[in-house]
Amino acid sequence: MNKNKILNETKEFVKSKLIGEGSGHDYYHALRVYKTASYIAEKEGADTFIVSLAALLHDIDDWKFSLNNETTTSRIEDFMNSIGVSKDIIEIICYIIKTISFKGGVVDSTQHTIEGMIVQDADRLDAIGAIGIARTFTYGGSKKQVIYDPHISPKTFTTLNQVKTEENHTINHFYEKLLKLKYLMNTNTGRILAEKRHKYMEDFLEEFYNEWNCTFA
Repeated sequence: MNKNKILNETKEFVKSKLIGEGSGHDYYHALRVYKTASYIAEKEGADTFIVSLAALLHDIDDWKFSLNNETTTSRIEDFMNSIGVSKDIIEIICYIIKTISFKGGVVDSTQHTIEGMIVQDADRLDAIGAIGIARTFTYGGSKKQVIYDPHISPKTFTTLNQVKTEENHTINHFYEKLLKLKYLMNTNTGRILAEKRHKYMEDFLEEFYNEWNCTFA
């Protein structure tokens, strides 16, 4: 396998599928996850090729955009087969992608390889901090959610349909997912990177409520 050629072709494939996507799960998100995962992989001593491919491809046909709440990997498998990725690597990558998502905390998203742990950490890191805040409101807008409704409390979900369909507002997403992610990092490097981003979100929420309530002191 020519790994550099495969990675370059994968970047072009992902760009062709996700460029301009309007929910915050676009090509540039995939690229950031790839770069962050590559950095963590070097620190943690993982297989950087597997990490890179899984990071780049992780949001193709994601469950959030499917009708049956499943992340399918058929397009990913066909693509990787077409560019000469070995069967054993395809199997590992597809497992990572199918189990990476938080999904409202209602499913087991435990990763069983260091490569899966790293890609999951990188994906979750892109969900917090300044970029995470921007993506959260982009996603909320794409679902026509209001920014904030003080009469709707954060939810505890029990099914994926609830995650997708229940009336909600974007600020709740911080409490339902984002503020939990620091404590769910798999790697030491991920935990270190999460600290600053987590604090940034806490500061943002404090300022948000001050402005919402017109607190001027």
